[in-house]
Amino acid sequence: MEKNPSISEALKRHFGFDTFKGNQEAIIESLLAGNDTFVIMPTGGGKSLCYQLPALMSEGTAIVISPLIALMKNQVDAMRNYSETDHVAHFLNSSLTRSAIEQVKSDIVSGQTKLLYVAPESLTKEENIEFLKTVSISFYAVDEAHCISEWGHDFRPEYRRIRPIINEIGSRPVIALTATATPKVQHDIQKNLGMSEASVFKSSFNRSNLYYEVRLKTPNIDRDIIRFIKQRRGKSGIVYCLSRKKVEELTELLLVNDIKALAYHAGMDSPTRNANQDAFLLEQVDVIVATIAFGMGIDKPDVRYVIHYDIPKSLEGYYQETGRAGRDGGEGYCLCFYARKDLQKMEKFIQAKPVNEQEIGRQLLAETAAYAEGAVCRRRALLHYFGENFTDENCGNCDNCLNTKKKVEAKEELLAALETIAAVKEKFKADHIVDVMLGRATQDVRSYRHEELEVFGSCEGSDMKFLATVVRQGMLDGYIERGVENFGILRLSDKGRDFMRHPKSFKVIEDSDFSEDEDEAPVKGGAGCAADPQLYAILCALRKNMARTLKLPPYIIFQDPSVEAMATTYPITIDELQSIPGVGAGKAHRYGEEFVKVIRTYVEDNEIERPEDLRVRSVASKSKPKVSIIQAIDRKIDLTEIAQSNGMDFDQLLDEIEAIVMSGTRINISYYINDIMDPEDQDEVFEYFKSSESDKLSQAYDELCPAFSEEEVRLMRIKFLSEVGN
Repeated sequence: MEKNPSISEALKRHFGFDTFKGNQEAIIESLLAGNDTFVIMPTGGGKSLCYQLPALMSEGTAIVISPLIALMKNQVDAMRNYSETDHVAHFLNSSLTRSAIEQVKSDIVSGQTKLLYVAPESLTKEENIEFLKTVSISFYAVDEAHCISEWGHDFRPEYRRIRPIINEIGSRPVIALTATATPKVQHDIQKNLGMSEASVFKSSFNRSNLYYEVRLKTPNIDRDIIRFIKQRRGKSGIVYCLSRKKVEELTELLLVNDIKALAYHAGMDSPTRNANQDAFLLEQVDVIVATIAFGMGIDKPDVRYVIHYDIPKSLEGYYQETGRAGRDGGEGYCLCFYARKDLQKMEKFIQAKPVNEQEIGRQLLAETAAYAEGAVCRRRALLHYFGENFTDENCGNCDNCLNTKKKVEAKEELLAALETIAAVKEKFKADHIVDVMLGRATQDVRSYRHEELEVFGSCEGSDMKFLATVVRQGMLDGYIERGVENFGILRLSDKGRDFMRHPKSFKVIEDSDFSEDEDEAPVKGGAGCAADPQLYAILCALRKNMARTLKLPPYIIFQDPSVEAMATTYPITIDELQSIPGVGAGKAHRYGEEFVKVIRTYVEDNEIERPEDLRVRSVASKSKPKVSIIQAIDRKIDLTEIAQSNGMDFDQLLDEIEAIVMSGTRINISYYINDIMDPEDQDEVFEYFKSSESDKLSQAYDELCPAFSEEEVRLMRIKFLSEVGN
């Protein structure tokens, strides 16, 4: 395209740049020509310039609708830095005093203000609507436009009111901008803003410099994160957690391990939050531990890693947050920890929402789980989610591509999936298709009489997970399409119809196995294994001999993750041993003396210099819930009541009780177990743990369920560990 000299000159004059990035120039030309314009551009692509430059070039004031007050302030400050006067840009929101608001309005009326940033809530106020009716408006910019869609990662109901208010104030061209939009979200934005005829500019979502990795979340996650960060000392990073509580706990843990870190979440007061954000930008600290409240619009180009302590609720959220890394084109390591248990907790939270939101939430979680467990190229899976086709089989920059698995033939299964989609008239989602293929007469299947179809049971006896993988990889390879209007509905593509007429070889990579018991499963790729295999073997032998003498299962003395940690951090005193995960004061004093003696001798004999950065210090436990739980159990209060009084569900309470027992504290929950289990049943489960070489819950469930419920097995495991081990 031939350069527009006036736009290029304005770019140089106002911002000092000689050239535009990507399709910025075409976007600006579209807006200046009076067209509604829709911009989908990943983080770091230069979205802001697409409305800032035309605002400076146009008569009147551009109204920029933005969801975050902190983001508005940053952008206004940035614009003022490019200008000779502070009047060029203002924001209008609830943080301003009455006199400040009057000053803003005065500057706008005098024609000095080219950009006015407003929150959607401020836009809806009657006094602001009446004022803006009197203003010469150049255009409207709707930033973070994905907030309009319930299928977006940050839905804001007030965004749905933007179009009616624009119509009331006075219709002018609209530019909508977002860093993430699936085809479904794109459709919602255009429909809701009444811009179906808009010029659409969609940049590639591929960030080739970002490395994507998903690891199984284990009890050693804190240690793994500390070691990961210490290996990158001096580099900037963000750790995202879902809860404010976890943000506070992890920040404290990083600090005691000599990592310069600060917390950031919506529960903090505004001055503290802003100060912490500025400290990160000014590199006074290396790490920000944050909820998703952090990062929107933060222009720090050299964030070198983004860690997700918890899997996000949607792939859009994940992409948005990982996009904070490597914005300068340099290294960007995106590490996500995943456990099915976390997804199950999120599903429970979803149940409290309205029915339509529950359905959306479950669909988004299912997409996230499929990404985490999938063994295909991470980049390819992400880009496909955003409607972009990445044709390379191997991107060479994600964990799956660097650890490729063998492909297995699935021609018959794909053919069966395509025939089933056709048989149900292309009106159902993946889980329904798989149920029909397996011959599962679920309530849903029966309600549509799909058990009467010829394809019903066409893959009877197959593995459900494998069929789901076939369907998903069939989508990636273009044989199956997903509906946009009705998200998740599967349809046949032309390529899929051709496959039905002329079947050919179709190979898939089986999904990664995240089914291990997350209490103890090792992290894949060696991140969770012992640093010193020789010492680990010596300690395992010591544990076995001690167990034989004491007539106890080895795991009662110390569990595998604890022994593994000893062979990594070399504790040579009882005090140091107590900092090992799963080793409390009781266990350290009861069983620890021989272990630290062996480790001390090993360290001396092998002249091992114990590196300080491998010793992970723990924060002194100040857990009020643990104390109150122990006191309540001493008073024989019903466990369900204890859970409710501590704001937990029953599974979370059992997690806490297990942690108490594992660290060596003896508690007695027999009063509760006696009410729900017969003595003979208790004896049977107790004997199982007594004779078992492992206390892994997954193995216990395989042996004991369905004769016993998972809850009963967990309770008896707690009783056994407490009575025999403590």
